[in-house]
Amino acid sequence: MSEDNLSIKLSLREAYDNHANLRDSAQLEDWKAEERVKVLNAFRSNEVQSILEIGAGPGRDSLYFKEHGFDITAVDLSEEMVRLCTQKGLYAKVMDFYHLDFADRSFDAIYAMNCLLHVPKAQLPVVLTEIKRILKPNALFYLGLYGGISTDGIWMQDAYEPKRYFAMYPDEEIQQIIKCHLQIEDFHTRDMGEGNPHFQAMLLRNY
Repeated sequence: MSEDNLSIKLSLREAYDNHANLRDSAQLEDWKAEERVKVLNAFRSNEVQSILEIGAGPGRDSLYFKEHGFDITAVDLSEEMVRLCTQKGLYAKVMDFYHLDFADRSFDAIYAMNCLLHVPKAQLPVVLTEIKRILKPNALFYLGLYGGISTDGIWMQDAYEPKRYFAMYPDEEIQQIIKCHLQIEDFHTRDMGEGNPHFQAMLLRNY
């Protein structure tokens, strides 16, 4: 891994360690709850049993899936986030996107809400290849990102300290990248208000 990538990872870990308790206590936005229900229904209709959440944060979504009967594993770069996951009774490990320490074809589904946007654009194909490796054939991958604009660097408007790295893509561009690795079953966007990037929701299938 390059020095730049290592620096980005260390900075992200510090930012999320610093804000772990704040994120744990934040109220879930209505639109995120709606997205989560859609994912739950998709997982159920595809007879998913085992789920990996990457970038699990304090474990709110992982706990939701666990409470609905799924076998959930949560991973996050931040030790503080993993600690909060463990406190909720979740099986959680410190891990990054680049080296997912699981055997090939381990999971029926992967869930990633607003975490892969921290992967520099040059590294996204590497991360998608790693995700694809641990998905079973025909397995599902829910990917949520902020986008609609093009960025690839530190987000200077970020309220977190240290400020986080964000890679965002126009809708057509991210779909073209994804299609090289996975089949797109659904792509839709949600407006986040004037002046903000919008949300890109993708339900993907391994092939």
